[in-house]
Amino acid sequence: MKNKRKKFAIYLSIVLAPAILFTTFYGIYSYKMNDKKSYRNAERDASIYQRQMDQVIGETIKSIEVLAITFESNFTNTNDVKTALKKVSEKDPRYGGIYFLDEKGNVITGTNEYLKQYSLQNKNYLKTMELTHQTVVSDQVESLSNNQKVVAIVTPVVKNNDIQAIIVAHIRIDYIANIIQMLSPNTFVQFESTTGIPIFSTNSNLVLDQEKGIVRTSLEKVPWRIAIVPNTPKINPVFNHTFIFFLIITTIIHGLYLFLHSITIKRQAARERMQNETQKLELVGTLAASTAHEIRNPLTGIKGLFQLLSEKYKDPKDQFYFSIVNKEIDRINEIVNEFLILGKPTIQKMEEIHLDQVINDLNPLIFSESNLFNVHYSYRINSEKMIVLATMDQLKQVILNITKNALESMSIGGQLMINLDKNEENVVLSIRDNGNGISEEDLKKIFTPFFTSKENGTGLGLVVCKRIIESFNGTIEIKSKINKGTEVIITLPLQKGVV
Repeated sequence: MKNKRKKFAIYLSIVLAPAILFTTFYGIYSYKMNDKKSYRNAERDASIYQRQMDQVIGETIKSIEVLAITFESNFTNTNDVKTALKKVSEKDPRYGGIYFLDEKGNVITGTNEYLKQYSLQNKNYLKTMELTHQTVVSDQVESLSNNQKVVAIVTPVVKNNDIQAIIVAHIRIDYIANIIQMLSPNTFVQFESTTGIPIFSTNSNLVLDQEKGIVRTSLEKVPWRIAIVPNTPKINPVFNHTFIFFLIITTIIHGLYLFLHSITIKRQAARERMQNETQKLELVGTLAASTAHEIRNPLTGIKGLFQLLSEKYKDPKDQFYFSIVNKEIDRINEIVNEFLILGKPTIQKMEEIHLDQVINDLNPLIFSESNLFNVHYSYRINSEKMIVLATMDQLKQVILNITKNALESMSIGGQLMINLDKNEENVVLSIRDNGNGISEEDLKKIFTPFFTSKENGTGLGLVVCKRIIESFNGTIEIKSKINKGTEVIITLPLQKGVV
């Protein structure tokens, strides 16, 4: 139960915790991106509203200024003036009314009676118009007697640089709101003065929250600004995208977890195999330590007796049998020697050895064996000194064992090459042949005790070589391909201080 809890805790910390963390960051990032998108959309909408409102105000100003020019020459006939005003008003639904005033601001006539009882003399926009003799747009919303909200535009009728009369046009607020709603339904838009004082909005029930991000843009025709609050990002799309991201990132992390877990299991299995191999060697070593000496003692006596018998019986047939028995006794001795090496490590007399000299000493033996197998032998030795710390006899045993295996793999002749070189830290001995090669499956078992592909092999030769080289703090590696040959690479530490 504790093991399961531990595994589940590891799974949570490696898979779920990072997935939740990444998803949280993604969700926040996605929300911010949507918020920025809403802000950009609000800027775009504000630009559209600006152009539309400038067009509406501009058209209205142009229309009443044309009327003002018309009335400059003749505005004495009130009925004619009223008729002209009605014609303009009836053609465009934007007007809440158009009025003709005297120079003092009193209403003379108009398209309706909403301003009949009013005097506009105290209106700020009227005073500004009187000072500038220019068309002025009010920066406040007015309510007529019918409760209709309007914005006033005033323009003077000027003759001889004197204001003779005034034309007032009321633009309906609901007309402007309808334009905004057609462009962008359900959007709250507020028109305000350049100082930020609200003039009117498309939804009088809402008020701008000054703490939120507000997009503002100024109109060109009038001293107004358009203020828009960007839409709050919708949670559902953000949540859906974040949930999909969570599923994807969880799947990816889970896949990586399974991949790494499988690698860990493989490594653990490899370590267990190595431990098993070590235990096998220890078992063999224990067996060797307890039996090797007991085997060698009677073998020595047997071999001595057979030598005496061979001296006594000179018959060729008897001598033939004696030779066979002696060879088998020698073979048993070799196997016992290999068992002794596989046994528990013993104190070895390590010495500094010139590895290049070892190769030169062994060359006559290797040449002789190569000739027997019809193999061309060559070698290349670095001219620099290469000194290692090892045992001479065991080092020679390793080289001869490997060259013997190489020669036996080339039954119809071939080439055997020994290369001796060094780098900054190690001496590298390479023994290469172009014989039958070793299959990938057998190559994995090559250092397993008692594994052999030879009919009369013991399966201990390479195991002994590996044990010897590792006792010298070196490594041995075998590369091979079927029908292309084998290369054995032995690496031994170069003695420090040796150049």
